Amino acid sequence: MGSKIQMGEDGKLMVPNNPTIPFIIGDGIGPDIWNASVRVFDAAIEKAYHGHKKIEWKEVLAGEKAFNETGSWMPEETMQAFKDYLVAIKGPLTTPVGGGIRSLNVALRQELDLFVCLRPVKYFEGTPSPMWHPEKVNMVIFRENTEDIYAGIEYMTGTPEADKMLKFLTEELGVQKIRFPESTSFGIKPVSKMGSERLIRAAIQYAIDHKLPSVTIVHKGNIMKFTEGAFKNWGYELAEREFKDQVYTWNQWEKTKQESGEAVANEEMKVAGIGGRIIIKDAIADNFLQQALLAPQDYSVIATLNLNGDYISDALAAQVGGIGIAPGANINYHTGHAVFEATHGTAPRFANTNTMNPSSVILSGVMMLEYMGWTDAAERITWSVGQAIKNKKVTIDFHKLMKDATLLKTSEFADEIIRHL
Repeated sequence: MGSKIQMGEDGKLMVPNNPTIPFIIGDGIGPDIWNASVRVFDAAIEKAYHGHKKIEWKEVLAGEKAFNETGSWMPEETMQAFKDYLVAIKGPLTTPVGGGIRSLNVALRQELDLFVCLRPVKYFEGTPSPMWHPEKVNMVIFRENTEDIYAGIEYMTGTPEADKMLKFLTEELGVQKIRFPESTSFGIKPVSKMGSERLIRAAIQYAIDHKLPSVTIVHKGNIMKFTEGAFKNWGYELAEREFKDQVYTWNQWEKTKQESGEAVANEEMKVAGIGGRIIIKDAIADNFLQQALLAPQDYSVIATLNLNGDYISDALAAQVGGIGIAPGANINYHTGHAVFEATHGTAPRFANTNTMNPSSVILSGVMMLEYMGWTDAAERITWSVGQAIKNKKVTIDFHKLMKDATLLKTSEFADEIIRHL
């Protein structure tokens, strides 16, 4: 019988040797990739801990399977299980079309206040990539998960709400720049200091804990000065206030440059980068997407808002093999709640074909094991996935892009990973 993972008074996760972890099997290809992935998890844990640690898996329902069995896309029992057990993992979910929940994933993030969307992007040798040097891409994205346009505050043109918004903007606030007022829809982009700070704080702490060289605040503050620009400014202020002995900021570099000259500023920046202090810098979003292609080695941890993070995480994933192998997590570092998930869709036309790549779920499970402190099992899986790809024993998505590769089914790919554990 499993036990619950709990958050200790010291703010650290308390993980028993036999935790119960809820899982959502997922829709479409979900069952195929989950059944392969869970065998990898169990085998790695057994290899690493010889029976002293074991996960008790608890299936909970969401998405199409939940709707077919219960009439609800997200049963209350499922949400309660995610609240009670803190840590969970899920496959891809169908989002209902035409009303109801905007997105089951967004519903989970909002309900559990999972303010960090964590997306590590790392290259595995041999993975097909459009990049000349994909091995230079090694970043961890901290995407703010609860604000920005994903708050879902929108008003459709022609509705009383849009008319009221138009009237308020033009008559109360004196806005003159709405080009076609009679056919304009409106969206509101909330960005708070508290929401920004907790995201950036988590990113800096992650960089410190993992001994990574830099945190880059990615924003569009040159245009959206009071939302994205404020996000950048709040980030620098937080870094200098809460981590002053552990970081060196771009602001400090600019100040040193003015006071002592560029050569001294550059030397201090160089020493900070070598000497263990984390460099805090920023980049405008469009320029960052360019630099991520031209000089990805210059970036390590990325802290950004919700919409930017959506674009960036998929763009970077494409550089190292696509979202088919991209893992993800949604985390509240204060309460301990964390949901680890496949980042791709349900691909319903490939359901029950046993052909799809399970790596997104498998590597999300790696993130979950790391979060639990079970790093030995996590490292075994990461290495074994790398070996399977390096040996060109892969599923159809990679097989069609590789020369002289061996085509494996989903279940056979799991077997290949287990063989290397």
